[in-house]
Amino acid sequence: MHAYRSHTCVDLRKANVGDTVRLSGWVHRVRDHGGVLFIDLRDHYGMTQVLADSDSPVFAEVEKVRAEWCIRIDGKVLARDESLVNPKLPTGEIEVFIEDLEVLGAADELPLMVFGDQEYPEETRLRYRYLDLRREEMQRNITLRSDVIASMRKRMWDQGFREYQTPIITASSPEGARDFLVPSRLHPGKFYALPQAPQLFKQLIMVSGFDKYFQIAPCFRDEDPRADRSPTDFYQLDMEMSFVEQQDVFDTIQPVVQGVFEEFAGGHKVDDVWPQISYRDAALWYGTDKPDLRNPIKMQVVSEHFRGSGFAIFAKLLEQEGTEIRAIPAPGGGSRKFCDRMNSFAQKEGLPGMGYIFWRDGADGLEAAGPLAKNIGPERTEAIRQQLGLGVGDAAFFLGGKPDGFERVAGRARDVIGEELGLTEKDRFAFCWIVDFPMYEADEETGEIDFSHNPFSMPQNLEDLEGDPLSVLGYQYDLACNGYELISGAIRNHKRDVMFKVFEKAGYGAEEVEKRFGGLARAFQYGAPPHGGCAAGIDRIVMLLADEDNIREVMMFPMNQRAEDLMMGAPSEPSNEQLRELSLRVIDQPRD
Repeated sequence: MHAYRSHTCVDLRKANVGDTVRLSGWVHRVRDHGGVLFIDLRDHYGMTQVLADSDSPVFAEVEKVRAEWCIRIDGKVLARDESLVNPKLPTGEIEVFIEDLEVLGAADELPLMVFGDQEYPEETRLRYRYLDLRREEMQRNITLRSDVIASMRKRMWDQGFREYQTPIITASSPEGARDFLVPSRLHPGKFYALPQAPQLFKQLIMVSGFDKYFQIAPCFRDEDPRADRSPTDFYQLDMEMSFVEQQDVFDTIQPVVQGVFEEFAGGHKVDDVWPQISYRDAALWYGTDKPDLRNPIKMQVVSEHFRGSGFAIFAKLLEQEGTEIRAIPAPGGGSRKFCDRMNSFAQKEGLPGMGYIFWRDGADGLEAAGPLAKNIGPERTEAIRQQLGLGVGDAAFFLGGKPDGFERVAGRARDVIGEELGLTEKDRFAFCWIVDFPMYEADEETGEIDFSHNPFSMPQNLEDLEGDPLSVLGYQYDLACNGYELISGAIRNHKRDVMFKVFEKAGYGAEEVEKRFGGLARAFQYGAPPHGGCAAGIDRIVMLLADEDNIREVMMFPMNQRAEDLMMGAPSEPSNEQLRELSLRVIDQPRD
């Protein structure tokens, strides 16, 4: 017999009754039923009930074991009494009578329990992650992650892609976040960088004549943490193709992502039609470039109904250049209580409030209610209702000003309204492509022009580069699903002269471009093909499939919110010897 097990803890069935078996695993819990000890023995695969009574030669040893001890048992498979069968377990028809026991690893008092549904602070869970990972939910999440990655790889290979690895130590490049720098021992005073993405290398792979590339790529970004973003590192399905246009990329990646969701969605509906929405329309309709299309609410501009109206706040606002009034329809939200609640929501978000109108049955039929309705009169109110397609029992909320000042709050309000009124479909994955991103944005304080998205994208209209840079759109695209950005990509700029023009508009002179991206710029001199691609965030995809709200629930060893690894003690202070080897000196920072 094998030294540790003849079967896993999920293998045994009624057909094994009478067999002598060997199992190894962890003591999930111990139950004392008056001289009979029952142990739920757990391994990665499942659970088997084992027992010992006074007839067992190792009963005294069994009495000593505690939760999370790692043990090996030999015993005989018995059939459970019909009334004691556990239909929730694959092994629920049998149990194993313990005849021999070996303690493989005893456990001290546990800082967190594996058995049960107790909630523990995240700091405790991450400090003792190896215990946290033993829990059933975490085992399921991490296994799901592995299965999703395997499925992605197979689907990419089936589409004619090959996987190539790109360097982990490279040069710094602008990808929208801070780099993690690595000091060079051989070149004092110089630094490598961990790649924020394989962006430049995958473009060079296309220049090298490889037609289809993909990689399950680790990426490193020194970012502020969020529930859906790691502060240090993450993995993405990275891909690039030569001789393609934007639609070719969409047609290639959709079957991969859609197939993965259909495989692991657990009964949720997976949309197979992915609309393409311009960045401008997404901001207008949803207040975000990653809309949740499970919520059917679309915001609309209703400025004309308030221009010159009796509602002085909006009327005067519209006299200023660049302002507008937007409405958020709320089907079923037609009660003063709900309207007041949403008004309070806006105030908590830092706005003075949200105007509203709701419609109800009145003495003479349909009646509009609320302060706005009284101020603008029945004709304007009726025009708004007809534009928004609302009726009795419905409401509309209004925000005004320059869109940049209220758009995101409007988007969050739309989400809250959809949730509270039960309009958002919970058992659905809804996808959409966001396209036509602006290439540049202006700093609000300085007015300086910088890239708004990926600097290596191809502008859609090259002639626009000679005019207003803020009007230039790029062949850039994101895939949104249920309010999260899952994919970002672009058709790349493969023309050297255009590359220099694009960077010049963002304040990067030719010398700076040569210094920072010389490898790519030189490669474009030697027959670069048109190419494009994208990258899908694996962590977020698994988070959605696992129905989790926090990305750390699907990462095996994540950092905490302060970018600390409490288990391994990172970041740590280097020794003086290490600093000397790297020609570095740490300057003490003043403490607050």
